Amino acid sequence: MNKREEAQAVIAKAKAKEKRTKILTISIAAAAVLAIAVPTAVVLSGAAQEKAAVKSAAAAPIDGVQNYTIGAANHTQAPVKYPQKPGVGGDHFPVWANCGIYTEPIQETAGVHSLEHGAVWITYDGISDADVKALDAVVGDRTYMLLSPFPGQGAKIKISAWGEQLSVDSPTDPRIQTFITKYRQGPQTPEPGAACTGGI
Repeated sequence: MNKREEAQAVIAKAKAKEKRTKILTISIAAAAVLAIAVPTAVVLSGAAQEKAAVKSAAAAPIDGVQNYTIGAANHTQAPVKYPQKPGVGGDHFPVWANCGIYTEPIQETAGVHSLEHGAVWITYDGISDADVKALDAVVGDRTYMLLSPFPGQGAKIKISAWGEQLSVDSPTDPRIQTFITKYRQGPQTPEPGAACTGGI
């Protein structure tokens, strides 16, 4: 083999090695992308499926929800005696309760005004600190959500929206999230989109 042939053989060998290295690099990069993308897609798919399941469940009647026909819904500063505890609609205080988490009972008529704006109000009586903390997590970002104690309500936990109410015993009851999905700013809301901040 002459020098020219030897040089060509060396060049061919180097090119083959470079090609193998390039293929190997692309394969490793593709495997890395798949290693990240597949679990992410699975997680996102699982979260999307869970959200879709809750939304689908919310489209159907929720077991245990009491529906009430609301008559008058006037502003009043006078005390109002509601047929439910807490009230789910009717005459109410002229200013709404700001959405958020309260450790003391709030003015019921102001809470009812918040329901008119599309809020969901979770109230509790006689539950553990751990259960209260779990309800805090349910309220999440507090958008159109109220959480407060309500002594004497007749159930451990009640979830209320305008004209709708559900009683449960545990903060992990799956109907709570379904109720929120269905009724927060739901079709029963008399004034959807009205403020739940800037009140009292």
